[in-house]
Amino acid sequence: MPGLNPLIIIVISSLGTFFIGYFLRKYVAEAKIGSAEQEAKRLVEDAQKASEAKKRETLLEAKEEAHRMRHDMEKESRERRIELQKIEKRLLQREETLDRKLENLDKKEENLRKIEARLEDDKLEVQKLQQAQVAELERISQLSQEEARLILLDNVRKEVTQETAQMIRVLEAEAKETADKKAKEVISAAIQRCAADHVSESTVSVVELPNDEMKGRIIGREGRNIRTFESLTGVDLIIDDTPEAVVISAFDPIRREKARIALEKLVSDGRIHPARIEEMYAKAQQEVETRIREEGERAAYETGVHGLHPELIKLLGRLHFRTSYGQNVLKHSIEVSMLAAMMAAELDIDVNVARRAGLLHDIGKAVDHEVEGTHITIGMELLKKYRESQTIIDAMCAHHGDFEPNSIEAVLITAADALSAARPGARRETLESYIRRLQKLEEIADAFEGVEKSYAIQAGREVRIMVKPDRVNDDEAYLLGREIVKQIEEQLEYPGQIKVTVIRETRVVDYAK
Repeated sequence: MPGLNPLIIIVISSLGTFFIGYFLRKYVAEAKIGSAEQEAKRLVEDAQKASEAKKRETLLEAKEEAHRMRHDMEKESRERRIELQKIEKRLLQREETLDRKLENLDKKEENLRKIEARLEDDKLEVQKLQQAQVAELERISQLSQEEARLILLDNVRKEVTQETAQMIRVLEAEAKETADKKAKEVISAAIQRCAADHVSESTVSVVELPNDEMKGRIIGREGRNIRTFESLTGVDLIIDDTPEAVVISAFDPIRREKARIALEKLVSDGRIHPARIEEMYAKAQQEVETRIREEGERAAYETGVHGLHPELIKLLGRLHFRTSYGQNVLKHSIEVSMLAAMMAAELDIDVNVARRAGLLHDIGKAVDHEVEGTHITIGMELLKKYRESQTIIDAMCAHHGDFEPNSIEAVLITAADALSAARPGARRETLESYIRRLQKLEEIADAFEGVEKSYAIQAGREVRIMVKPDRVNDDEAYLLGREIVKQIEEQLEYPGQIKVTVIRETRVVDYAK
């Protein structure tokens, strides 16, 4: 046992220490727990006190806010009540005003009904008075109401006619003031720049002979030479008493030219017989064909027209031997081309189209004695055949008014054609046609009512008309001139223009005794 005592002592000591520590820790823990519980109670009590204070504070704030809001609402309610009272007062005032206005309107309506009734009575009275006055006027004037109305309408018509004439005169003057000035400037500039030195040409070919003995040689034995010449060339030789001259007559100018050249060669050679006639005529044909081509090329070069079909150039050359009223058609075409080009340049339009259309405008005259139809229709077919543009064809077709112009160039070609044909010396007319035109001018003027006498003067370029002053006044004279111009334009064909002058003269003659 003595050997175990230390161990037991150790164990007992350990157990004692353990229990002592355990109880110490338990005591300390219980003490801490008690202290914590007391602290927790204190915290809870403090929190409750703080909460109660916050609650009381919140309730006070809520009560104050509710009191403030109630005060604001009461204030706003009072303000709205006051505003509504004001609105109600204004509405009552307006209602009273409307009632007064309605009452006034009722009174005015009643007055208007009374006035309307009085006016109706007055109207009936006026109608009765008017009827009485009309009856009295009819009795005094010895005219019925319808007759008086017709007289009044006639007077009004005359006044309107005079005013219309005056208005037309003013409007035309204003419209022409700038248009005429511009047109004159363009035309005068074109005329001044295109100075033509040729005048009308004769269509009769005359071959001069060295002596009268040559006439017998031309006729030949029993007329065989002249028969051969006429049958070969298709012309007529006129051999008369004219000294040292033979006249060649033919409808075809190309034939006439060939015959002229052949006859001149025969006269120059001196040997005239059927075989020699055939030889010289063959040479003349070659010369004329060459000249035709050269004339066509010269015309195209002179006018600056390029790219023409070779056949069109030949047709242009044939126009060199064609005349119209004595005017050489090729020279006329060149002149028209230049005039149209100058006017086109002044107006700032296509100069090349105007130049080309002017040169080709009479192309149909080159074959109009061979092909049926007018030179307009023939020319249209030729230009279509040789593929000219539609603008050129339209301008060519419109230059005599047969077709409506579809372009400005067409109008220029018409104007240039009239300028070239109407200038002094360009054409010549037969005496019979000249006299007929003068007579027709005077007949047209004399046919109008109020015309006393008319006189065609200045080679038919002007007609002066004397009117009766008691039947035609100044304004009616102006209208009469316009009507006569229209009739002349519709019934006459003439180059250039014709001036119509209406003269109204009133003379008062008295004698001092």
